[in-house]
Amino acid sequence: MTEERRFTVDEANLLLPSLRESLVRVQKARQVILDGGRRIRRSAPTNGGGAFGKEYLDALSTLRRDVESITGQGIVLRDAESGLLDFPTTRDGREVFLCWRLGEDEVGFWHGPEGGFAGRKPV
Repeated sequence: MTEERRFTVDEANLLLPSLRESLVRVQKARQVILDGGRRIRRSAPTNGGGAFGKEYLDALSTLRRDVESITGQGIVLRDAESGLLDFPTTRDGREVFLCWRLGEDEVGFWHGPEGGFAGRKPV
């Protein structure tokens, strides 16, 4: 078992440019998948689900690749729709999370494991 990675604010902020790009791709792919699922459900009674299409399969691949890239770095993807990420860290000897959401300039908040987004405090 490997130890969970811990991030400093500076380390998390250095990752933000690539994370922004990944999250935008995840959001676009997620929307293609959701739209495709609706089309499939509508066509299922008449033709067994219809063709998935290249766009749908590409979106599945993109979603998987980018989510695995984010989580593979030890970052927690809390909400793909809003681009909410948590970076594990320690503060005053306890495990907490640095919290960042797509659209924010930098990592500026943290919260405890139970607090979540609503319990964010400035770093």
